[in-house]
Amino acid sequence: MSTNKIIIREKLNDYFTHIFEKELIDEIVEIGMHRIIYEGEMLIDIGDKMTHVPLILDGAIKIIREDQNGEEIALYFLEKGDTCAISFVNCINRSSSMFRGVAEKETEGIFIPVEKIDEWLIKYKSWRHFIIDSYHIRLIEMVEAIDSLAFMQLDERLLKYLINKVKVMQTNILIITHQEIANDIHTSRVVVSRLLKKLESEDKIKIRRNRIIIDNLLMPIP
Repeated sequence: MSTNKIIIREKLNDYFTHIFEKELIDEIVEIGMHRIIYEGEMLIDIGDKMTHVPLILDGAIKIIREDQNGEEIALYFLEKGDTCAISFVNCINRSSSMFRGVAEKETEGIFIPVEKIDEWLIKYKSWRHFIIDSYHIRLIEMVEAIDSLAFMQLDERLLKYLINKVKVMQTNILIITHQEIANDIHTSRVVVSRLLKKLESEDKIKIRRNRIIIDNLLMPIP
């Protein structure tokens, strides 16, 4: 067995063996590609054709949607055990990606050739359930992103964003600029800076150069 296949089997054993049948694991080991996506590296861009779909082993990928004016909004994050089920639709239909995926931090994944997606949906029950569950989760996250734009005040959206970011990055020290936050929550840098200053005055965060230290953030109870 090649070194790549040994690595893939070891990585799969850490999370996916209780999800997938042994036969499916064996196929993933045989054809999967192990890859590291470094912080800031683009996994896929809008308009790209997908050749592989990821099984995330560690790290975080931010999924971004862009409007016709080039304005961005962060929809959700892919983390350990996730895949971007919505991208499966693009793969099956051989259509271009509607989303951009960028590594928030160093991310490790196993990449599956798109030709296997259809075949495994028919062949493996565990794969069907995995894709359906993943699609359901991603759909809920997109609805939440839409709801936050439509119904949340900007200060609530910022709170939700910071709390989610801490969970994804697994640290209370966020290395991020005000402009990056503004891009992700679809507002201006000036507004973000003002709201962050308010949080700092309430002793909930500390603002440093290109970083935010989270001290005591809780979403308000409705």
